[in-house]
Amino acid sequence: MLRLAVPVVLAEIGWVLLGVVDVMMVGRIDAESIGGVSVGRGAFFLVAVFGMGLLLGLDTLVAQAFGAGDLLDCRLSLLHGVYLALLLSGPMLLFMQGIAGNLDALGIDPRVSALAASYLRVVSLSLPPLLLYTALRRYLQAIGRPRPVMIALLSANVVHVTANWLLIRGHLGLPALGVVGAAFSTVLSSCYMTGFLAWAAWLNERGAGRPLAALTLRPDPARLTRLVVLGLPAGLQLVLEYGVIALTTMLAGGLAPASLAAHQIALNVSSVTYMVTLGISAAAAVRVGHALGRGDGQAAATSGWTALGLGTAFMSAAALVFFCTPHTILAAFTADPAVRATGAGLLYIAAVFQLFDGLQAVAIGALRGAGDTRSPMIWNLVGYWVCGLPVGYYLCFSAGLGASGLWMGLSLGLILVGSVLLATWARTSGRFVLTSR
Repeated sequence: MLRLAVPVVLAEIGWVLLGVVDVMMVGRIDAESIGGVSVGRGAFFLVAVFGMGLLLGLDTLVAQAFGAGDLLDCRLSLLHGVYLALLLSGPMLLFMQGIAGNLDALGIDPRVSALAASYLRVVSLSLPPLLLYTALRRYLQAIGRPRPVMIALLSANVVHVTANWLLIRGHLGLPALGVVGAAFSTVLSSCYMTGFLAWAAWLNERGAGRPLAALTLRPDPARLTRLVVLGLPAGLQLVLEYGVIALTTMLAGGLAPASLAAHQIALNVSSVTYMVTLGISAAAAVRVGHALGRGDGQAAATSGWTALGLGTAFMSAAALVFFCTPHTILAAFTADPAVRATGAGLLYIAAVFQLFDGLQAVAIGALRGAGDTRSPMIWNLVGYWVCGLPVGYYLCFSAGLGASGLWMGLSLGLILVGSVLLATWARTSGRFVLTSR
């Protein structure tokens, strides 16, 4: 599990660092720039995660086919993942451009709204390469080749930081573009990651004596439908999960700029720990899928519980760090005393929900490896939208707790989702053990 999880975890950290770098580098301009990037990035991912989630069906199809030794089936699933990514790109890109033109209708601070719209118009151009990257990534991870994904994301941060340095403040004779420069950097790094993984996949297949060019390119409607049937609940689950975070960010946009900046910094910090468990989750999906592909229910159950144990251990340690060193963490992002004071309170709340955030993330991966993408979708709807968000809204605006109230609502949702999905995996893994006897 660790041999597979560690490279994926490093890849996930590299992924979230792309956003953290943007916040840190534009944060040296002013609080409004942090807010503009956070709102624009939140709106972007609210749409993008649906397409990325649709491609998560590749985890199940490729991992189980690989466990069964059917390599041709793995490659055909990749091909149809590419087809699905291309089909989604155009409509989703147009939809994002429409959102960018209507951000001012959300009641966000006008200065923040204008910056967010400028950021979103440019960063939306990264969607087509991002979806292609997702298809390639799911394939490589599912066949047990996570190292190229790790290298792609870590090296993409070098590309991103360099482009940000050149474009945000303007160096080497280039214009100072501010938040728009950060958006252009994201487009460049997304294209780089896609090209890198395409090259890695081509090398892997050629080295194994099965060049991808030898595949028949005729689309198979049945395979494409199967991919969508598996991926649609996963896509909706991600929209529900990221959507509540994006909506929370937009609600925080109605508070003072310092509160929004504190919210975004705390969100980026907690996203780093979440991405670690998301990497463990991806490893769980692959290991469970491999075991089920070869008909070993006991190994599937063991793989899922092993991943949950790793996630629990890490998130417990992260909670301790958040609780003991909030001001040290915040000092890396801002010198604004108002932002740091608010952010410290948010990190205390984040320490409370770390364990449950890890449980829900890893359980989702284990269930996806087993082909269950519906349970996470249903409980994300209940936990975040029925319980967490209404409570957070009340505490923020009616009880007057501000950003802390929003985070308390998120914490309640995470506790509920994490607990229920852990119980769901316990029942599922129990059936695997019984059928293997």
